[in-house]
Amino acid sequence: MVPSQHDFVAYGPSHVVVLGVFAVGAAVLVWHGRRESAAQARLVSRILAVLLMAAFGTALIYKLIRPDLATSIPLQLCDIAELTAAYALWTQRHRAFILTYFWGLLLSSQALLTPDIGTPEEGAPDFPSHLFLTFFVLHVLVVWSAVYLTWGRGMRPQWRDYRFAVVATLGWLGFTFAFNTIAGTNYGYLNGKPPTASVLDVLGPWPLYLVIEILIVMGAWALMTWPWETARRQVSVRPERAARDQVVGRKVRSSDVSG
Repeated sequence: MVPSQHDFVAYGPSHVVVLGVFAVGAAVLVWHGRRESAAQARLVSRILAVLLMAAFGTALIYKLIRPDLATSIPLQLCDIAELTAAYALWTQRHRAFILTYFWGLLLSSQALLTPDIGTPEEGAPDFPSHLFLTFFVLHVLVVWSAVYLTWGRGMRPQWRDYRFAVVATLGWLGFTFAFNTIAGTNYGYLNGKPPTASVLDVLGPWPLYLVIEILIVMGAWALMTWPWETARRQVSVRPERAARDQVVGRKVRSSDVSG
């Protein structure tokens, strides 16, 4: 891989190109997904899944070239989201889609908008560094997966799915927090703030910022569920209302005849 000759700059030329590619690709996936046959949808989903796993494997190999307990284990929530998205694409399992929807659209998308590339040792290299490429390829593919399955293939979350996503995420949080405590690591910044400035700085000290972060995420996920549930209930009410109107109409006609 050709090394980068300069540092990555947020919303610099390379970042803008990535965001442009993401926007165009998302639009194409939605447009194509709404017109696909079942066989075409299976093919597209599995191509995306294979690309995700290939990018995940490449990133993991680079991490293991110089293994470090603090960075080489795929324990970040984005790592779990990448594997989950690949599984959702390959199997079309609803619960895997749900996690891809919530984790991808809210969390992985934030990594696209406010990227944290590289390591303290290597800095934040720009294109065509492997750190730049694997970071953006993985996050773009995860968000594309969520967009494609939701707006392209018509999969939808419900309130019970919201509860499942919250429980699953809290499970990851508890496991990773325990691992960090035992191993002296800080995956997910669950045991302390990052060494550089971040949005967590405005949420207060540890552990207060964790509580606030959890509440913000739960609130955002609720807002991401509410429109779909409202639309679903409206659709389910229409047949019931039509049937009720038919019954009322028959009674009216019957009373007119008898009168």
